Amino acid sequence: MKIIAFFCQWCAYRGADLAGTLRLEYPHEIRIVKIPCTGGISPHILLKTFQMGADGILIGGCYPGECHYEHGNLIAEKR
Repeated sequence: MKIIAFFCQWCAYRGADLAGTLRLEYPHEIRIVKIPCTGGISPHILLKTFQMGADGILIGGCYPGECHYEHGNLIAEKR
């Protein structure tokens, strides 16, 4: 099983980075991709990810109202 995690560089990726610093382990099937903002992920990218063999996709962004790009997380949620 292969899961691709698209993580916002400001929130979700920082959490994953901290987990690495603390030497916490997560399943080896997960591959983390750092992105500027979850609002920039298009449906085309998600479909392409599945076409390239991913079994699942995880999208991690900022909390509502805390997006560094103002509304990117809300745009991603609507998609």
